[in-house]
Amino acid sequence: MRLVGLIGGMSAESTAYYYQTFNRLVREQLGGLHSARVLIWSVDFAPIAELQAQGDWDGAGAILADIAVRLEAAGAEAILIGANTMHLVAERVAAAVKVPLIHIGDATAGALEAIGARRPLLLGTRFTMEMGFYRDRLAARGIDALIPDEADRARLHAIIYDELCQGVISPASKVEVLAMIGKASGADAVIFACTEIGLLLSPQDLALPVVDTAIVHAQAGVDFSLA
Repeated sequence: MRLVGLIGGMSAESTAYYYQTFNRLVREQLGGLHSARVLIWSVDFAPIAELQAQGDWDGAGAILADIAVRLEAAGAEAILIGANTMHLVAERVAAAVKVPLIHIGDATAGALEAIGARRPLLLGTRFTMEMGFYRDRLAARGIDALIPDEADRARLHAIIYDELCQGVISPASKVEVLAMIGKASGADAVIFACTEIGLLLSPQDLALPVVDTAIVHAQAGVDFSLA
């Protein structure tokens, strides 16, 4: 089993979800007392979130690239960034190390292709929904991601940062997000493109098929580890 390195803490809530998922997937595949071989470097998210808000992606990228180098030096044979938004700096992180970076967008595209989805509704932070780094990567695979309207994007962003990243799971917010999904015309799937959304919603809540990016990204890490 190869050792993978996870850059986590963005947020701590979803990093715990990643860790649980890594171990569940390994146990399902190997059985018994097997668990994942994973190194986790968990950042203090507050300074990273401030850099995001300021648009200082160079500063945020430098921090994550340095962490990737340290994980590689500690023996990690692949790197995962445990957040959708911070894949905006994925190229810089990948360039800092010799081991592969397992990209969440590629894992998501593969999962969408597997279910035949071509017009999924993309739910995430405003950065992920509005900036090209994520949607363009899906478009390169023939996937035309839809996003909520302006007001819903702002509200969803607030729910993610003010609630989910801080461990607050609100039934009222769940109703709001389900309403956003219900307004999406022509969508053939839903992407939980923020690694915290799976803490608020379940695929069983929706009629459309769901790709939970935290799960498919963790699966890609486990596939690499067990290959």
